[in-house]
Amino acid sequence: MATVTTKPSLTIKRRFNAPPAKVFAAWTDPEKLKHWMGGREIGQVTAQADARVGGRFHIMMLKSGDGEQHDVSGVYREVIPNEKLVFTWAWKSTPERESIVTITFKADNGGTLMTFVHEQFFDEDARDRHQYGWNTSFEKLEKYLAA
Repeated sequence: MATVTTKPSLTIKRRFNAPPAKVFAAWTDPEKLKHWMGGREIGQVTAQADARVGGRFHIMMLKSGDGEQHDVSGVYREVIPNEKLVFTWAWKSTPERESIVTITFKADNGGTLMTFVHEQFFDEDARDRHQYGWNTSFEKLEKYLAA
């Protein structure tokens, strides 16, 4: 009998005081991505994004202080403007550990309820590190959207 192994995943729901179009644009416009992507310790971000099915994104985050590079890229699998994004997520250092991100954007009382699901992590440690990074990025996104 075969054993089915479920890979770790994480789900984060967050409400932003901005309409879905503005939150969606923050995910798909490279100029906007640079302002919020990366945890608290990230000092500089460069981004490229071609937000269409089959299009690619590439984000380079430099850690403040030591300048350590965090280099990630992926391919958009589904793009429904202002409603849904699905893309692959793979670090340059571990390209074989590709995971999947699905984000939905729902209008909510003048704001947006964002449901973020990151699946198919290599292990629980990778999931936990991403959970920290995403939550601190979303804190920055909230401030960016409020500006």
